[in-house]
Amino acid sequence: MTAENKNRNEKKEEEEEMEAAGSHALPSITCARVWFLQVKHRWCELTVKHKHTAAYRDVEHFLIHDQAMGVYLYGELMVQEDARQQALARRCLSVIKEEMDQSARRVVEEMIL
Repeated sequence: MTAENKNRNEKKEEEEEMEAAGSHALPSITCARVWFLQVKHRWCELTVKHKHTAAYRDVEHFLIHDQAMGVYLYGELMVQEDARQQALARRCLSVIKEEMDQSARRVVEEMIL
């Protein structure tokens, strides 16, 4: 079986599972996603608070890929008055500022500029 056929089969199986689950799956998927984001956010808060530099990549990834939940985290990075954390906040903003919601971007820019 080629990789393309395998991907098609997996996609078909996933579609069948979604159809079988119907609309009942959406609330549980949404709930799980929100819970997961909250856990990631808390991990990032603890990383910043305790200056766990080994996990700064997690914070960077969160700020770039989960922008809606990252505004508060920018504030945490800046209030610590740690040069590495402030540089991380500025770097993340420079990467995503053009695609950010305008109101969120203004809030973050006021915190870090």
